[in-house]
Amino acid sequence: MSMTLAQLAGALDARLQGNDDTLIEGVATLEQAQKQHVAFLANSKYRSQLEQTQAGAVILSEADAEGFEGNALIMANPYLGYAMVARLLDSTPAAASGIHPSAQVDPSAELGSNVSLGANVVVEAGVVIGDDVQVGPGCVIGPDVQIGSQTRLWANVTLYHGVRIGRECIIHAGAVIGSDGFGYANDKGQWIKIPQLGSVVIADKVEIGANTCIDRGALDDTRIEEGVILDNMVQIAHNVQIGAHTAIAGATVVAGSTKVGKHCIFGGNSAIAGHLEICDGTLLSGLTGVTGNIKTPGQYASPPPLQDAKTWRKNSVRMRQLDDMYRRLRALEKQLAEQAGDEK
Repeated sequence: MSMTLAQLAGALDARLQGNDDTLIEGVATLEQAQKQHVAFLANSKYRSQLEQTQAGAVILSEADAEGFEGNALIMANPYLGYAMVARLLDSTPAAASGIHPSAQVDPSAELGSNVSLGANVVVEAGVVIGDDVQVGPGCVIGPDVQIGSQTRLWANVTLYHGVRIGRECIIHAGAVIGSDGFGYANDKGQWIKIPQLGSVVIADKVEIGANTCIDRGALDDTRIEEGVILDNMVQIAHNVQIGAHTAIAGATVVAGSTKVGKHCIFGGNSAIAGHLEICDGTLLSGLTGVTGNIKTPGQYASPPPLQDAKTWRKNSVRMRQLDDMYRRLRALEKQLAEQAGDEK
């Protein structure tokens, strides 16, 4: 697929500088781009590459465009411009095309128009699939699942019974949605499994990364609201609620019955304990552990910063001595207070 700079400028609502007939076929970095590519400058540390780039055009801010003599698409947010161009020129193939002969579809299932099912897909009883849905090879769609129009499932996704998926969602390979939550009662040392009677409800325009797992609710449903993006290998436990447009990076875990607000961003490998409330607009740095409610928007972090191994080993030893050091300090403070009292 290709577009002229004039067409791209119109689509991006950008100001065009240079030859509007220049043909663009793809997106690349400033360093790797050739004449058929559009590049972008969104980080000032790459400013030195601008003059040497071979790109057919560059997406720039007004400030960075000053003095640049090449073709440019000028807009307030060049990174957003890059994202928009990448979508316009997207060459990603379909997850499936047509209905493969090996697909197994229960007679009671309802398929909308232009549904595609890849090889060895299983669609069980009572399933309702909307228009233009793509289901990649090896996916299993359990009983009574609902999938909204234009949603795309890549290979080997599993949707357990009763799961509801909204419109225009993307679910990447290996994701499992609606598996049992981790619910057990202890009877004299023996674990008694509690049936998980809720489901998972996913709103429109949600993207779920590869091998991510979202557990069904114990009684109420686990809910993922509109526009949420979940990275690869994220674990969402039973009865969790994730607010609209929240982003959660890879290997993060959210324990059961926690409520996460809207427009939150969680860095990778974070861990959020159960039965908590995280307010709208919370930002967690990577590796952050959350054990209490967060009621005030802002950025939070708990991991130690990177340091050389020798320093880390010394600090690790001192951490083990921290309680003893505290007790000695308190004793010294008490002794000094007593001496001050005697002097008076």
